[in-house]
Amino acid sequence: MHHHEKVAFLKFFITYFVSVALLILVAGFFYYNQMKNHMLRMEEFSLIKYARHIKMGDPIEGLHKEYRYIYIKHKEKRIDIRNFSSVGDEFTKIIPMNKNGLYLQVFKSKKEFNEKLFNLKIKIIAIQMFLLLLFAFLSYKLAKNALKPLQESISTLDKFAKDLIHDLNTPVTSIKLNMKLLEKQTDLSDNKIVQRLNKSVHNISELHENLNILLQEETFQLEKINLCPLINEVVEMHQELYTDIHFEVVCSNFKVKINANAMKQILQNIISNACKYNSKNGYVKIYHKNHTLYIEDSGKGIKEPQKIFERSYSAEHSTGIGLDIVRRLAIAMNVKIEVTTSSQGSCFIINF
Repeated sequence: MHHHEKVAFLKFFITYFVSVALLILVAGFFYYNQMKNHMLRMEEFSLIKYARHIKMGDPIEGLHKEYRYIYIKHKEKRIDIRNFSSVGDEFTKIIPMNKNGLYLQVFKSKKEFNEKLFNLKIKIIAIQMFLLLLFAFLSYKLAKNALKPLQESISTLDKFAKDLIHDLNTPVTSIKLNMKLLEKQTDLSDNKIVQRLNKSVHNISELHENLNILLQEETFQLEKINLCPLINEVVEMHQELYTDIHFEVVCSNFKVKINANAMKQILQNIISNACKYNSKNGYVKIYHKNHTLYIEDSGKGIKEPQKIFERSYSAEHSTGIGLDIVRRLAIAMNVKIEVTTSSQGSCFIINF
């Protein structure tokens, strides 16, 4: 599954599941309160029934364990008939007796009520857990089915892109070979038109390699390698194109877990930009500390550093695709890239 497919899948799954989960939890909460109120009313009715037994003089031997009563004198002449309340570990209710101003106060232990309430909680939680698991499974299935049209479209586009890149291999290789033949001619080696043409050919080749590597991002094999030879290889290639730039590489035995081809493409894009937008007779410095690689340049800085990894962002003489590809390749390898910038230059920080 592609990275963007995973993001779409998670968004759909989380949105649907969280919505249903909230509905289940809210419904469980209201059901619990409704049942609790019903149980409290039943407790009140049981006290009224017990008081009736006492007033009628009926036998109460079977109720003595949970119930008890006392006669009291109430200060107020009238009391609220709804005077059901909880006192400590008992429920209580005051019943008028209509004689000598006495009132009957009956009590019932809350033990049985608490047990029933606890069992109700367990029952509701068990049902909610079952429903959450059921709807999690349904959310997963629905998210997978919803992604099918997207996956089919992406598969078609990937196939088309692979065919297109494969067809471009021959003309790009032909242009590069002919460019090398032109450079070997002594009367054209210092020609500015040929030099500009050479850089354009390099840009086309770089774009072709970017697209080729990008289509392999889902099948990357990561392995622990020494990054220094890869850095030196990319730097040597750019030294031939940008003779006015001073390169400084401080690297020795820097082992990281990456895909070599993808990492090479990331380095090519970043170092290429560092050269393109550098100041005259500027420098590019590459070094590492712990598990972090730094690529500094002496250019004029980046106007909107927070946007440089967006596909829509493009600087002068740039297609805007290079750093977007860098971002996607970095995500595929679990590599984090940050950038700091000022009027004296920029620094790309690659954390492995």
